[in-house]
Amino acid sequence: MSVATHTEQASGISDRRRELTALVAGCGVYPQQRELFALTGRDRVRWLNGMVTNNIRDLAPGQGVYAFVLNTQGHILGDLYVFHHGESLVAEIEREQAEHLLQVLKRYIIMDKVEIEDLNQKIGIIGVAGPKSGEVLAKAGVNADLSNLQIAESNWNEFPITLIRGDNSCVPNYEIWVPAEKVEFLIEALLKAGAESVGDETLETFRILCGVPKVGHDIHERTLPQETGQERALSFTKGCYIGQEIVERIRARGSVHRTFTGFEVEGAAPPAGTKIQSEGKDVGEITSVMADPLKDKRLALGFLRKEYMEKELVADGSNVRPTALPLFGLFD
Repeated sequence: MSVATHTEQASGISDRRRELTALVAGCGVYPQQRELFALTGRDRVRWLNGMVTNNIRDLAPGQGVYAFVLNTQGHILGDLYVFHHGESLVAEIEREQAEHLLQVLKRYIIMDKVEIEDLNQKIGIIGVAGPKSGEVLAKAGVNADLSNLQIAESNWNEFPITLIRGDNSCVPNYEIWVPAEKVEFLIEALLKAGAESVGDETLETFRILCGVPKVGHDIHERTLPQETGQERALSFTKGCYIGQEIVERIRARGSVHRTFTGFEVEGAAPPAGTKIQSEGKDVGEITSVMADPLKDKRLALGFLRKEYMEKELVADGSNVRPTALPLFGLFD
């Protein structure tokens, strides 16, 4: 490796460390890689309530929920947030899965009076996270006094914005919906107010530290909702929806065989997709791996059969030890 290459790598790690420090101790700001869709029509609430795992029917104006979309076998097809936005519902979906998930949802619009409008040419999303987020937002002139998944509309510098309080329990976090042409303008204002710009690699590290499973990375086509540990996505009082029978059956049984967990890795970090073994038997899988170690710790996420939580485990030649989520407390 050349001196220049080594220096560039060291500089990149230093930048990501600074960005991560902002997220866990200060305030980070970043363009959010998510897309917005407005659902209108008189059947929108009834229709979407029958499509997702959380309660849309009783969603109060100005409030949101997190939910899964399942197939008839109860496996997760995708996840999304849904917000009651007055005369419409607004669905927020990660960009990587938005096209596929919309295709799934639209297949079930038959005789229903439901229209879906793509808002992404009109609205951009800015993410803000860290213990000092409220302070930075206030300094920039944005009131951040909201409860989890509450939304508030206001005007900022003579254009409309919508502020949402996020539901990541590790640190205060927010999203701002802003006219697409004003995204960079508002980001600059937040940077001047004390935020640090954060890149995609750091956000992925932060996600792993917070123990948040991601569709397409940790959650795949045969993942069951209760395996993910995301009970916040489930309502057991809302009535029928696609895949409900399986979810209720698992609830009645009391547990699933495997669970989503964190791992500390001793040695080289195994790539995502590596099987976890105990005495030569496959008992789990690594699904996400942190790019850079924290001190000497290499951290990962994955699934493990519950009866092997106390066993000696290896993955691709490295010892791995299950660690409770979130992994946030391991950062220093």
